[in-house]
Amino acid sequence: MDIATVIGIVAGFACVGVSIVAGGDLAAFINIPSMMIVIGGMISSTLIHFSLGQVLAIISVTKKTFLFKLPKESELIQQMVNYAAISRRDGSLALEQHLAKANDEFLIKALKLVVDGQGEDIIEKKLGMEICNLQERHAIGKKILEFMGASAPAFGMIGTLIGLVQMLGSLEDPSSIGVGMATALITTFYGAILANLVFIPLAGKLGVRSKDESFLREMVVEGVIGIANGEAPSAVQERMHTFLSMGKRESVKPKI
Repeated sequence: MDIATVIGIVAGFACVGVSIVAGGDLAAFINIPSMMIVIGGMISSTLIHFSLGQVLAIISVTKKTFLFKLPKESELIQQMVNYAAISRRDGSLALEQHLAKANDEFLIKALKLVVDGQGEDIIEKKLGMEICNLQERHAIGKKILEFMGASAPAFGMIGTLIGLVQMLGSLEDPSSIGVGMATALITTFYGAILANLVFIPLAGKLGVRSKDESFLREMVVEGVIGIANGEAPSAVQERMHTFLSMGKRESVKPKI
């Protein structure tokens, strides 16, 4: 689990909640019609802009900002070095019995291509398509979150305009103007909170996660190609080290 995402969201809402309680009445910030306008309008506009399948898929994609854990570069290089040693010593078919321990669908698929005796070009093409599809799914998810982050404040403003129209229609009672203005502005508050504390940060985190995952998968492709070519574990390690800066190469030294 990415604890930073959880801490950020919880701490953000906690800070807003504490400031509200410290400065006044919490009940004044709870308005069901305003919530319906912001949340309902945001979801409706998202369904209009994107397909139903894309919107439903955002749930699984967003999980990567909370639950998905990427392996460390050193752990990944060590794995590939170990597979290279096994393939070099016992042949590529010996990798088949180690597939269940891989715990990563992409890595399993990559090793299966080696076991099947596929060449460098086919491995690079098939795994490259996998990486492109991953990036495309993440890009759509990021666009949806960004769209929701943009539409939430917009519907907050629409709710504010509705409240102002209703308030101006009842100017005969001056005592109701303050309450009406507060109710009108609360929808803008909801839209701003959802956009800046939930959807826009999650879109940014998903973009970072997508780049990190694509980077690690490209490292796997390079390592698997070395294994398929029958290279020594040290050569596979050098292949994967090319993805790292000189400083990181010194800190990432797996046992061969």
